[in-house]
Amino acid sequence: MAPVDKKSTKRTRQINKWYSDEDEKRPFVRRQRQPKATTLRQSITPGTVLILLGGRFRGKRVVFLKQLSSGLLLVTGPYKINGVPLKRVNQAYVQPTSTKVDVKGVDVAKIDDDFFKRVRANTTRANLFKADPKRSEEVKQQDEANKKERISQQSGVDKALLANIKSTNFLAKYLSSRFTITNNMKVHELKW
Repeated sequence: MAPVDKKSTKRTRQINKWYSDEDEKRPFVRRQRQPKATTLRQSITPGTVLILLGGRFRGKRVVFLKQLSSGLLLVTGPYKINGVPLKRVNQAYVQPTSTKVDVKGVDVAKIDDDFFKRVRANTTRANLFKADPKRSEEVKQQDEANKKERISQQSGVDKALLANIKSTNFLAKYLSSRFTITNNMKVHELKW
């Protein structure tokens, strides 16, 4: 609360000790935050089997391949074993296990965040309700081309992973089984 002047009984503002004698406009500098690289949990390394905790594939076991530039994790089922395709997942929604899969020979260099982007039709307020058949056809063709590329990448990754998985006993069966918690399980005592 500001001190009250005893003579005029009006509130006066206390001036800062190092106040400049002239009012000058200071330029407003907007500092943008630099994006920080997301640090990967120590328990997650390439080849670690993860349990998905949320989303459409919750409870499924997947193999971690690499961390993308956005900080998301690139995982796959493989698709032939449990139906989980190449997918991006936030590391907050996975539980790492101690099981490892050898990922040597798996080529994921071409797969990045742009690989997962969808093609959107360019609509404005003016042409929102007017269908442009030529433009929508172009979008469909581009989407089909992207879909074919995704399928070819998936089959390439699966082929290399399946060879490594089949060399270990019961690993394919383990990956195909879904993780569930029953009433008698104590989660804090489980060995991951």
